[in-house]
Amino acid sequence: MTKLSLGTHPFLLGFDQLERLVERTAKSGNEGYPPYNIEQIGETAYRITLAVAGFAEDELSITLEDRQLVIRGRQIDDSAERVFLHRGIAARQFQRSFVLADGVEVAGAVLQNGLLHIALQRSVPDSVVRKIAITVATSDAGKGEK
Repeated sequence: MTKLSLGTHPFLLGFDQLERLVERTAKSGNEGYPPYNIEQIGETAYRITLAVAGFAEDELSITLEDRQLVIRGRQIDDSAERVFLHRGIAARQFQRSFVLADGVEVAGAVLQNGLLHIALQRSVPDSVVRKIAITVATSDAGKGEK
């Protein structure tokens, strides 16, 4: 008995990229920092919120490449100039990735009170019904000319 994967199932044509997408997501290896929420804020709108306390706007970057949303944070370590009696808050860098479905676009990002809010909007494709014309092949089709 052969196990069918999503990309090789006979009724799911063109979904082989979905299998690669799942593999790519599994490899991203996101740790637990920074914590985040994903909310549905409308029928076609979403918001990702990351807790980025201590990060300034210029220490954060958001990029979108090949349907992958990547948020990076890198604090400038100024500890050489300071004397700590106790250091419990580390200048820590991070990278958090999210894979977006086709049709999901980044609408904007806002940094507010230590939270980075990223707005996403999904466009709803129009339902299209198209009639496909059928042509009749002649019996000579596929034979070379002599």
